[in-house]
Amino acid sequence: MKIKFYINSLRPRTLFLSASGIIMGTLMAASKGVFNWIIFLLALLTAISLQILSNLANELGDYQKGTDNQQRTGPIRSIQQGTLSLAELKNMIYIFAISSLTFGLLLICNSFDSLFNVMAIVMLCIGLLSVMAAIYYTVGKRAYGYHGWGDIFVFLFFGWVSVAGSYYLFTKSFNFIVLLPATSIGFLSTAVLNLNNIRDFENDKICQKNTVCVRFGEKNGKRYHAALIALAMISMIIYTILTHGHLLNYIYLIMVPLFSYHVLFVGKNSGKKLDQQFPVLVLGTFLWTLLVGMGMYFGN
Repeated sequence: MKIKFYINSLRPRTLFLSASGIIMGTLMAASKGVFNWIIFLLALLTAISLQILSNLANELGDYQKGTDNQQRTGPIRSIQQGTLSLAELKNMIYIFAISSLTFGLLLICNSFDSLFNVMAIVMLCIGLLSVMAAIYYTVGKRAYGYHGWGDIFVFLFFGWVSVAGSYYLFTKSFNFIVLLPATSIGFLSTAVLNLNNIRDFENDKICQKNTVCVRFGEKNGKRYHAALIALAMISMIIYTILTHGHLLNYIYLIMVPLFSYHVLFVGKNSGKKLDQQFPVLVLGTFLWTLLVGMGMYFGN
């Protein structure tokens, strides 16, 4: 049965990352006394669908450009080993593009009284941009992931759009201070992408996939990685200080030793050894999100 190969292409371990931004925005809204199960579930389904769409499009784009080859140090992908055909992968992309749009439209319909509301139109446009960003990361002649722009897009869509967007859908209000937790998630999400790029540095360089790591070198890529983790923590600490947080609001700091261990491991290792750090960083980001959100909710 091909089901396991389909699941492999979905890359389940990345889905915790896509959920983190939605959960952060939701818990922030809940701490203000605003929550709606339907909006939460639809936002979560939209984010997960977009993540899967991005994963599938990434597999297609890297395969077409020859980046997925025998020299690649990451996990062997389904289309690369021939367990899924090109047509099967493209059909999955169509399915998740449609599901992303469908869940997104339902989310907007349930969040606003009318689709002709100005903010509803803005959110619809952001949704369309999210779908395009998910697809064109590695697909097409001008794939932005091959020109070093992937980090910025991940930061914006996994951080600011996901957290601040979901917060707005609940509260129908916006405060610039919300961007600090959104920035924290954005930096951690970008770190996940950068970890992938450090691991694949040698092969990406050969295949002219000009990631930040390839542009500035593996050593600087590791320094950049440490900076992303540090800035994620600093952003969250600044938010907590500015909002005069209760001591419980700082509970997320128990994650500092784990992230510190991660940074030290990345600094000392390269290539395939880094693969074991993906669950550490992804699940660490997810747990960081839960602790931040619970601190906000119970620390009020």
